[in-house]
This record gives sequence, C-alpha cells and structure tokens, in this order.
Amino acid sequence: MAAKTAVDLQELGTAFTRDPYPVYARLRAEGPVHRVLDTDGEEVWLVVGHEACRAAFTDPRLSRDWVRSGNIKQIINTEQAVPALMHMLMADPPDHTRLRRLVAREFTPKRVEGLAPRVQQITDELLDAMLAEPERRADLIASFAFPLPMTVICELLGVPELDRDAFRGWSNEMVARTSPEGEARAYQELTAYLTELIAAKRKNAGEDLLSALIHAADEEGDRLAPNELVGMSSLLLIAGHETTVNLIGNGVRALFAHPGQLADLRADFGLLDGAIEEMLRYDGPVENCTDRLALEDVEMGGVTIPKGATVLISMADADRDPERFKEPDRFDIRRDARGHMAFGHGLHHCLGAPLARLEGRIAIRTLLERCPDLAPDADEAGLPWVPGLLIRGVRRLPVRW
Repeated sequence: MAAKTAVDLQELGTAFTRDPYPVYARLRAEGPVHRVLDTDGEEVWLVVGHEACRAAFTDPRLSRDWVRSGNIKQIINTEQAVPALMHMLMADPPDHTRLRRLVAREFTPKRVEGLAPRVQQITDELLDAMLAEPERRADLIASFAFPLPMTVICELLGVPELDRDAFRGWSNEMVARTSPEGEARAYQELTAYLTELIAAKRKNAGEDLLSALIHAADEEGDRLAPNELVGMSSLLLIAGHETTVNLIGNGVRALFAHPGQLADLRADFGLLDGAIEEMLRYDGPVENCTDRLALEDVEMGGVTIPKGATVLISMADADRDPERFKEPDRFDIRRDARGHMAFGHGLHHCLGAPLARLEGRIAIRTLLERCPDLAPDADEAGLPWVPGLLIRGVRRLPVRW
C-alpha cells in the first residue's frame, strides 16, 4: 500500500535535532517505513525499528551505487565524475567487495591495537594543552574530541599537519552542508588536494597508509585506480574522524546527564568497554545511514517504497527499540549493548570501528582520570548541534574543571 502523508521533519525544528528519539519512536509504533521530508525539505523514505533496519541494511535492492545509477545529483550537489566519490561506501558488490578487500588488511584488530601507544601520546599532549588553560574551562570538541581523531587519521594516512584545518571545513560541508554550492566546492577542493598529495607520494613514498595503498595489490595483482585512490583517501579521512569526534562528545554528554553512571565508571574502569558500547547505542555518532537508492519497488512492512526513491535507515531508532533493548531510553553502562547498529550492519559495516573504539576508550578514560572534577559549562539546551540527519553531535561542548 502507499505511505501516508509525508512527515515534515523540518517543521519539528531544533527540538527534533536535539532529541529525535521520541519522534522516531512514534513513527515506529505506526510501522517500519515512513515517507518523510528531511531537514532540507527533500522527500525520503525512513526505515525504523531494529529488525526492519537490519533487513534494510542487507537488502540488495537498496543500493549505494549512486554514481553508476546516474542519480548522484539526487543526494549530492556535485557531478558524477568527482573522484572523491569513487570509494567503497558508494559501491555495491562486486565493486564494493574488491575495494574493501584492498584496504581491509590495514584495519585488522592487531594493526589497530598497535596504534594504541601513539593514540595515548596524542591524547596526553592534547590534554596537557587544554588543562594549561588558566581559566580552567574549554570547548571539549575544539580542544580534544576533534583534534584527537583528526591527528590520528592524518598521521595514519600521511596528510601534512598544516593542511588539517582545511579538512574540517570540507568534512563539515560533506556531512552537513551549509549550501549546495558549499558542498560542491568542498568535493572539488578535496579532490584537487588529494590528487596532488597522491602524486607527491608516488614520487616519495613514506611509511604511511596512503603510500601503502598506492602500492597495495591483492593476490591477483589488482590495485586501486587513480580515481579510487582519491576516493578511498577521502572516505578514510572523513569517516576516520567524524565518528570518533561525536562518540567522545556524545559519550561525555551522556555521562554528565547521568552522574551516577559517571561515578561508577570513575570508580571502576573495568566497566569502560561496556560503557563505550552503551555510549554508541544510547546516543551514537551516526543518526541515520548514508542514503540508499531503491533499484526497484521495495515492499516493507506493508508499504511500497517506489523505484528511484531515496531511503534512510535509522540506526538511532534501531538502537532505541524496546523489542531489542530493554528500557532503551535508559543509559546503563552495565548493559549488554552488543548488537547495536552504531557502526551500521551488513557489508557496509564501518571498517574503522576498531579504531573508533580504541580512540574512544583511551580518550574517555584519560579525560576522566586527569579531570576528576570535569563538569559541563553550558546549558545543554543551548548547545549548537550538527544539522541534518546523518551525523549526531554538538558543534561545541563547553566544560570546566
């Protein structure tokens, strides 16, 4: 059957941005699929509920290959030929399988764990600088949550330090555009920068990941093409920091809002692994998945999603579904939060999840150890949020100690 009149999420304003969970829960109570107008006023089809989201993530009729479909303008204000889009998150099998295989070896749990000493060193250096502030207050995002993962991924890839500020602007436009023109410009500028950087590393290879990717080949001799190198670098840089920035920010906000849980974690860091998983489940850094394209009419929950439609899968709602998690709106660091979808599900499950978890564990523990009286320094209701339906997090998080 056809869906009801579209729900205009834009009309719900800043209250929805700050706390979308009650809205998603009301939609879930009515069914798993809804036609909505997103925060840009564009019509999309939203999938809610844990089981429906799991099914949608593994449905081959819901494609990520916007470039080959010829529909890229439907979701991104740029041209099909932009190399920054030539990556595995914008591909279906067999292309996705091939691209992921070529980079997966660089993100094995063993290799990621080997980064722990350097992540700890960067964490300590950032906190040294932050805690030296004479007023004993700072913006935790700008001072800590952003530069930590940005420094890690830039060092890992081999991006020169002086260029990192530009990446923040490009990434912001790509995940939460300020205008169609700004988004298009960000893709163009990032493509140009990475093209030059890759050319330089071809001449003078280093010990970094980008140099390794240039020369990486599988058993059959397959390599990343030039455009694919730009695309993969773009994906790793943006996804490699955005998730962790908001894991840290959202996690600290959750602890502030639940002082009993914060006290329990301070008293026993043996709870840390579970606390990180609960932070990811309770208020994860990605609210809804990147856009899917319906390759044909898709029937879900008695509703037909039409061919050519844009589909969003609500990871935030999947992780607040009482059919999967008991008392899902309660933050509980002792909960078994396994099975959450903060990193997606299926073949596009986040390749960098082990790195995000590592950074999150080191960041949260070190922050709490070194700042025993850390406290919020602003009313949460007035915090500026990242706009849009993709990334969930605040732009600023004032704290004092």
